[in-house]
Amino acid sequence: MPTDTHDSPVGATRVVTAHTALLRSERGRISLYLAVLISLLAFGDPGGGLINIPIGFFLKNRLHLTAQQVADFRLIAAIPVYLAFVFGFIRDIWNPFGMRDRGFMLLFGATTAVLYVFFAFTPISFATLLTANLLLTTSFLFVASAQNGLTSVLGQQHAISGQLSVVWNIFTSMPNTIALLLGGSLSVLLETENSVQAARILFLGGAAIMTMVAAYAALKPKSVFGKLQKERTGAVEPLKDIRTLVRHWPIYPALAIWTLWSFAPGSETPLQYYMQNTLLGTDATWGQWNAIIEFSYIPSFIVFRLLCGRIALKNLLLWGTVVAIPQMVPLIFVHSATSALVAAVAMGLMGGVATAAYLDLVIRSCPPGLQGTILMAATALSVTVSRLGDVIGTKVYQDYGGFGACVVAITVVYALILPLLALVPKDLVITADGQKLAVSGGAAARSAI
Repeated sequence: MPTDTHDSPVGATRVVTAHTALLRSERGRISLYLAVLISLLAFGDPGGGLINIPIGFFLKNRLHLTAQQVADFRLIAAIPVYLAFVFGFIRDIWNPFGMRDRGFMLLFGATTAVLYVFFAFTPISFATLLTANLLLTTSFLFVASAQNGLTSVLGQQHAISGQLSVVWNIFTSMPNTIALLLGGSLSVLLETENSVQAARILFLGGAAIMTMVAAYAALKPKSVFGKLQKERTGAVEPLKDIRTLVRHWPIYPALAIWTLWSFAPGSETPLQYYMQNTLLGTDATWGQWNAIIEFSYIPSFIVFRLLCGRIALKNLLLWGTVVAIPQMVPLIFVHSATSALVAAVAMGLMGGVATAAYLDLVIRSCPPGLQGTILMAATALSVTVSRLGDVIGTKVYQDYGGFGACVVAITVVYALILPLLALVPKDLVITADGQKLAVSGGAAARSAI
């Protein structure tokens, strides 16, 4: 059955009145395709994965930069990410090679790989590493925009946004966990080589990963692309698209919720200082803590996957938020680095359902044809406000009561998500995964696919 979408007036909630019914095996193949793609991008990201942690150690140990210089490096290197929505908008209005998202993967996967190779054979300095990060991130964001947009379109058209939110979160968390556990070891391995050889190994590894991404674009499984419907039938009109974005109400509460969830003042630098100075943890303990909490989200993501096909998203949003609000509170009751590692397990479990539900909501809120813009705007907001939250949280930690004050601040910020849930359009969240809104006589009724 073909997908037939009917758009509400501009600025209103889009109601999908029919979907393509998918077999469980087809949904599984879509999930597998995206899982591989998301994992490759997580490892190949110049600002994350296995690349970022060794570069941080490299700047500190081989180039002997101060902490402030490393912080400045990361602040400047992330400039393209602050503008990620621009890359998403380009994805939405451009169709390279007539291949849509696969075209972006092919063109910019290859471009990013070439850049990695180029900088592998470039003399190493602060300036060249900074230039490398800026150019690599710029190229990489086009590939990320394709993955973001494709995931959102698949989730919307097939009514599996909850399922794909879980795939996205799990296969981002797993590489991040591996990176946290292995990043330090990789840095030690690189320390055995001279600085030129060390950087060369690092960049050539990134090139290999992005080459695989470009090769992945050659695949066009019917289960993923065969039933996708075009969401643009006329000429591209960027100004009209911008007006549509500005007037599309559902994106505002969704992005506001995502922003508050990402803000978390005090969850980075103050927490690191608290664990090392007060709880007497080591550098290795800090890495272990981050790896444990990252991995501990995964069971909750799986719980969300089991529930999202049975329970309406509005209920998962509510209860996921209620459970997540006190996420940082366990740290008040720990008195050693070891007990902090145990608390990390509970904290990860508390935050997983909310994280998956919020991403599900963002996917559902995207206006048709502009999914890349909204998902990349969410990325830009997440990075920007997390950096801002770190600055504010550090001020709170130093001047207003230590880490306990940070826990209070984070808890209050998370609690502010509850009133925002009331602003989410109800017809956007009254269905579970695999259900659709059927319009009859002007009223929306829920039915199963």
